[in-house]
Amino acid sequence: LKQAGYVMSRFLLRQLSDFGDYTGKTELYESLNNEPDNRLANVRLSPDGRHVHVILHKPKIGLVTLDKYERPQLVQVQRKLDLCSIRGGPIVDILYLDTNNNNNGVNRDFVTVAVIYENGQAEFWQFQDCKGGWSLLQTADLCNSPRARVVSVCACSNLIIWCEERPPSESSPFLSSARNKMRHCICRRDFEVVEGAVILGGVKIALHNNPRFTVVASGQYVHLLPDVKLKPLKKFFLSWCPRQDSFRISTVCKATPLKKHSAKESDFRKLITDCLGFLSALDPPEILKVSPSACGGLLLLLNTGWVCLLHRDGMLRHIYKMADTCPLKYTTHTSLCTYQDTLMLVLGKNLYLIDSKCGRELETIILDWEGILFSTKTDGSPHLFSESGLFKVVHQDMDTLNLKRKLPSFTAAENIHPGALLVEAVFEEACKYYQQRSLSSTQLTVDTLKEGGRFQAPISLASILQIRGDVAEDKLKVSLEPELKALVAVEKLKGTLVRASMKEVEVLCENLVQKEIARLLSTPELHRDDLLYLNSIFSVFPCQAWRATQAALQLHDNGDGSLSSQVPPDMWKTVLSPTPSFPSTISASSVALPVFELLCHSVLSFQPTWLPRFLELSQQQHGSAGLPLSLAASSWSFPAGRADNGENNVPLYKRALSVLSSARTDRDKLQELEVEVLMVSGRPNAILQALRILIGQQQWEKVTQVAQRFCKQSPLLNKEIFTTLLCEVTQHRELDPYLDLLWALCPEDLTVTTILNLVLKNLPPPSSLSPSSLSVDFRPSASPAPFGDPQSGQVTVGLLKPLLRKVLQRETKPSQHYADILQSPSFPPPTPPRMPTEPSKTSTDSPRDSTLLPGSNC
Repeated sequence: LKQAGYVMSRFLLRQLSDFGDYTGKTELYESLNNEPDNRLANVRLSPDGRHVHVILHKPKIGLVTLDKYERPQLVQVQRKLDLCSIRGGPIVDILYLDTNNNNNGVNRDFVTVAVIYENGQAEFWQFQDCKGGWSLLQTADLCNSPRARVVSVCACSNLIIWCEERPPSESSPFLSSARNKMRHCICRRDFEVVEGAVILGGVKIALHNNPRFTVVASGQYVHLLPDVKLKPLKKFFLSWCPRQDSFRISTVCKATPLKKHSAKESDFRKLITDCLGFLSALDPPEILKVSPSACGGLLLLLNTGWVCLLHRDGMLRHIYKMADTCPLKYTTHTSLCTYQDTLMLVLGKNLYLIDSKCGRELETIILDWEGILFSTKTDGSPHLFSESGLFKVVHQDMDTLNLKRKLPSFTAAENIHPGALLVEAVFEEACKYYQQRSLSSTQLTVDTLKEGGRFQAPISLASILQIRGDVAEDKLKVSLEPELKALVAVEKLKGTLVRASMKEVEVLCENLVQKEIARLLSTPELHRDDLLYLNSIFSVFPCQAWRATQAALQLHDNGDGSLSSQVPPDMWKTVLSPTPSFPSTISASSVALPVFELLCHSVLSFQPTWLPRFLELSQQQHGSAGLPLSLAASSWSFPAGRADNGENNVPLYKRALSVLSSARTDRDKLQELEVEVLMVSGRPNAILQALRILIGQQQWEKVTQVAQRFCKQSPLLNKEIFTTLLCEVTQHRELDPYLDLLWALCPEDLTVTTILNLVLKNLPPPSSLSPSSLSVDFRPSASPAPFGDPQSGQVTVGLLKPLLRKVLQRETKPSQHYADILQSPSFPPPTPPRMPTEPSKTSTDSPRDSTLLPGSNC
């Protein structure tokens, strides 16, 4: 499809030259005939298409060059670049070097090439019409070691990059076969082409201890392909970006890269150690042919028949599947190239042209000879080199009437809607696939496919696309983009987890758990599945969940025994809201816990001293989160059925206590936390419960501290605390050191009679006295009565004397409620002054207002 004019295009080959205008045509045919095995593999074409180089290996070693002169009269004085093996070694490759002052890498005045020999020597040649052909600029040793051997080389931007084999160490000449294969390294050197010379930088090693790699440059990337003979290592390949200084590990089994490393880690064995376990389970197809693509990626032809495109971001996309009848072997001649949205593939003597967007085969051209595809930098169009000449791939427009015959529902070509063309293309593609799978020999057509009612999915797609061309595509992109991104992210995460090290797995889990917990806590209303998922996260990743909770709620220790949080109230609403479908009474066998209980469990496991602080913070956020106050903010709890509306009204401190009751830790520590939780709640009943726990533990100093702290909260709580402690005083003598403090807490409404009744009612039964004896001993004894023996455990009047005196003084003291009446004068107050005859101009000077001011003489 040609989208601009809605017409079909047919690709053709247009011959540019039969090599009659090139020098050395005879030598070209001789060199190609002398190498019958894969003889086109060593042919190189310059970016401007004016020079053809053939690298010779057998029977003689050298280089044959064909040149096309802009001015034919200079051919008579031309100097050819024909090299023989007089320099002691075969030629590895010939590189076309971009100059700094050219246009798009092509300079019509001169071309500079580097001839790289296997022994590491490099020769730099330059071609100029005005100087009669090729001239040698300089020679240089590419490698540092004279014993190194270059096995592959390429040019990327202003870099020469090669893979060299290092000789074995003299100290250990006998190495194992596996270790002997890891004696290669990837090296680089900067270069700059100036007039009449090439300036080389120093040698830098990018990767060492690696196997033999074939280096292929494409854009800003250099792809490292392992030798096909190394079976364990041919399961993957590397992509190196010198500009970003990073390596990427990829395999044809995965659409995403396996791993990305900084080039600071230049040891090959350390680079792939983390991926060995994952790679050992793979059985990827073999790579038969590779070719650079225009986008900076790499085209790969696999032995399964698939042609794949590796994008520069590391994504691998399958483009086209060859028919099963096509022979695919290492000996099969293949060549790949891309131009705009068209993939070109030479397989034997067939040239396939494929739409790289959808993988549809556009054209198949039968060739007279085997050929090689090249992308020239003059116009970017692909060229085909064969023994019969140099060709350019072009396309010719077909008559639109042919298209109208295929679409009888349209009467004119200008009325053809782009959506209709998409429909027709979809059905034509469907016909091909259905024909391959059909057991019938009857040819399937688009009409029979439509009439049969089969293949409904393309009909639906076509109906969507027929709405409005671009608008429909935009709608499809918008709807598919989130799903595709999610799938890619999941696949990337799965692959990363499988091949990552333990430390990297921990970091990934930490990040994933943090994102998931933050997402769930930000959800306005958690459903049952979300809550089950949250429980599973806290169960599988307890440490990561605790750190993620701190980050999500922004919990911060203020240093004064309190916590703070800066998150919005909506998140606290999610944390503190109970879930009606789950019981608030927590047990170890609970299927799923509400969010607050989950967080309390996490706090108790990793920071138990924070539990009372967390409860205090939760209670502060309870009102600001917009939750109903109910029992959570009331002072006294009510019996069930009066104010308790069910599980949703359970106070936060009881939910925290339920978590404590299910914990399996030291009982003493649990009781300490329980007391602090009860006191933090601020509830009178909870405070009394904490006080009784402390009394049971006989922590009298802490008992008095609690009494001092909470007696000021309310008169009712003050009376309850004092009554409880007075009962303890009647039972034993442990509180004697704190009696002055306790008597100071006596409520004002208590009388002497009430105190004595409480003392007599709570006296312990005497152990040595008869049952008829009074508990308060007034009988004569050796000790001064009524104060009794200090060693005795029984309360005496002497102990109660300060309290009773204080209460009696308070009872005999006149009441201050009516003191102003008792102290008022017996004579009436003076008559207030009369109002002035003229009204005051200001309200502040009004005599009526002055009589109402406090402290006036009225």
